[in-house]
Amino acid sequence: MTTPRRAPGGFPVVGIVGGGQLARMCAGPAAELGITLSVLAEAPDAAAALVVPSAPVGEHTDLEAVRRFAAACDVVTFDHEHVPQDVLAALVADGVAVHPTPEALRHAQDKLAMRARLGALGVPCPRWVRADTAADVTAFGEAVGWPVVAKTPVGGYDGKGVRVVASAGELDDWLERAAMAGTGLLLEERVPFRRELAVLLARSPSGQAAVWPVVETVQTDGICTEVLAPAPALDPDLGSRAVAAALRVAGELGVTGVLAVELFETVDADGAPAFVVNELAMRPHNSGHWSMDGAVTGQFEQHLRAVLDLPLGSPSPHAPWTVMANVLGGDYPELYPAYRHVMARDPGVKVHLYGKGVRPGRKIGHVNVSGADLADLRERAGHAADYLRGVVTE
Repeated sequence: MTTPRRAPGGFPVVGIVGGGQLARMCAGPAAELGITLSVLAEAPDAAAALVVPSAPVGEHTDLEAVRRFAAACDVVTFDHEHVPQDVLAALVADGVAVHPTPEALRHAQDKLAMRARLGALGVPCPRWVRADTAADVTAFGEAVGWPVVAKTPVGGYDGKGVRVVASAGELDDWLERAAMAGTGLLLEERVPFRRELAVLLARSPSGQAAVWPVVETVQTDGICTEVLAPAPALDPDLGSRAVAAALRVAGELGVTGVLAVELFETVDADGAPAFVVNELAMRPHNSGHWSMDGAVTGQFEQHLRAVLDLPLGSPSPHAPWTVMANVLGGDYPELYPAYRHVMARDPGVKVHLYGKGVRPGRKIGHVNVSGADLADLRERAGHAADYLRGVVTE
């Protein structure tokens, strides 16, 4: 179906550009809220297209395809941050309600713009600079100490578009491409951090905001593999300051919808707990998947509420702890037998698979488990994810 069917009673249609797993996981909450979902999918078998009846096929870079799609929607939001600014501007000119707005989304699309804006707001960040030449790289490395972290300003995710380098020569190819594109590179000091944290919140156009508990994210080879909600042994003052910073970012940038603020937990010169902001994401985020089963209002329902300017739901957790473990592609191309086994072995584990083909290292799902014993939850979630991947067989 290419045209969404409106529910009777005046309920709206929410359009999502992009047919990945984030759009897919909005389908259940949309039905529960009584609204109609429509997805502009990359292919007929995209993850969201398998579960959303209205899923016309089109590219997010195709202006006319996006405009046709948006014309049947009351609100348009996004599965990813890669929709070009000229496409977004055309939607706004057409009178489409776009959330987050193009002005806000630019700070998630362009890491250099993000760093400049956060610095202007006084939000703690690593030392950084834009580099256009090898001399720029060398000067920065000598100023802050090698190695340094280099990032492509646009398009990176899950460790892609990031390099840790000990000399300018390691960035010759990136500098050449950046010069051709006129973008430059983002260089950051390498931050010695204790662990990675994330603050997830939702903000509506009318300014209402709701914040979930600060979580710890565990990374493996640049990919988030586990989330602990809430972050264990988090200093209360640090948590309050991190939440305050995230709310300020959301308000000052005019973010609408879900915002994830990824942090490094550090120590200051006096040895007290501190943080710096690593990344921003203006959409439902991997660090919030735990909330689907672990909070009164999950991030996908909350995102829909926020972009529609509905009253936001409670972000309070159901249990003392929830652990989310990502399922990465492994040895099982046919997941259903493993899926059945995991459900039978541990009925308390919630399994969410994305309808994606198995490819080594690809995120194909996640599992959530909640309770009072954190160590036990980590073991159970990890075992379920490993079984679905084929790492364990019993």
